Amino acid sequence: MLPNVQAQRERATSERILRTATKLFTEKGFANVSIREVCKASSTTAPVLYYYFGSKRGLFEAVVGEKVSMRGFIEKLGWVGDHGNPEESLGLFVKTYLSLFPTNAFEPGLYLRDSASLDPKTAKMVSGELDRIRSIASSLIQRGIKRGTFRKTDAGLAADCLLGMLNRVIFQGIHFLKESDKRAYGKFVTEFFIRAMK
Repeated sequence: MLPNVQAQRERATSERILRTATKLFTEKGFANVSIREVCKASSTTAPVLYYYFGSKRGLFEAVVGEKVSMRGFIEKLGWVGDHGNPEESLGLFVKTYLSLFPTNAFEPGLYLRDSASLDPKTAKMVSGELDRIRSIASSLIQRGIKRGTFRKTDAGLAADCLLGMLNRVIFQGIHFLKESDKRAYGKFVTEFFIRAMK
């Protein structure tokens, strides 16, 4: 068999296993999914699964790594800071956050190692991603303070307040399937936050 064809088959097999495991872990949580179940649902065998992922834990980490990565979203938020004045940058940050937040990354089932405990590795990964977002918001606010557009205050605490307002609507949608008019909410949050920072 040609090396390129073999590589394509291997990639297709690992992707099929990954898709199947993502669905099962999301629906049932880590503890409630067996290797046998993943193999049956993905039409593969345990040795093939172990070849690609090493273990159930390795498969879970591959699923979580794919779902939780917010790299592209964070990059887009980082570009916002280069935009004109601090008020425009803040408005663009809010709009980007609410319109592009990768809600599909936060499947509650992926975080449950057992029926009620959060997987520590996943929690650490998510926390790191959210810390990077906080850093971007804090830098944006700090630039506004330095330019005299925003009043002097703790930029980190201000960023926490801003993100708290934004996360409220995001996580209500994820966890409670509550629909919100993100455009109107974003406009409100932007105006409210700018007034508070004057």
